[in-house]
Order: sequence, then C-alpha cells, then structure tokens
Amino acid sequence: MSIADNNLVRFISITKRKDGLFANFRVKGMKGGAVFSSSISVDISQAEVDAGDPLEKIIESCAKIAVRLSETKLQFEGLIRI
Repeated sequence: MSIADNNLVRFISITKRKDGLFANFRVKGMKGGAVFSSSISVDISQAEVDAGDPLEKIIESCAKIAVRLSETKLQFEGLIRI
C-alpha cells in the first residue's frame, strides 16, 4: 500500500497567531511497517485562498498542502545525537 492510500489527514482547528492564520491537521498513517502520527499547521496565506472564502474551500486547499507535506522523506538523526 502506498502512503497516499493509508494516511488519514484530519482537520483539527484554525488558529490565529501573530504571524497569520493557520489550519491545523493531524496525520496518521503507516509506511513500511511503521505507524506514525504528526501534527501539521498550514499557513492559510500559502494556500492561495482568501480569508473571505468559504471555510470548506480554505480547509480543502490547506489539506492538499498537508497531504503533500506528509509524504516528505524523513531521515534518521542517528544515535550519536541523542
């Protein structure tokens, strides 16, 4: 199964910080026998939507970015750094 087939990207909330509005997602999935979970915050201004757009459109555009981010290759830091 590919990572796109078994990931679950769940919308959590929209938060306002000093540097902008962010859509928050929780990602859970499995790849190569390892189960992982992470939290992703997407800056709404990077999603090519306007704050006046419908909430569904904002969430959908930000979710597409979150899906792309969850497919990022990760690298093990090594035991020397721990």
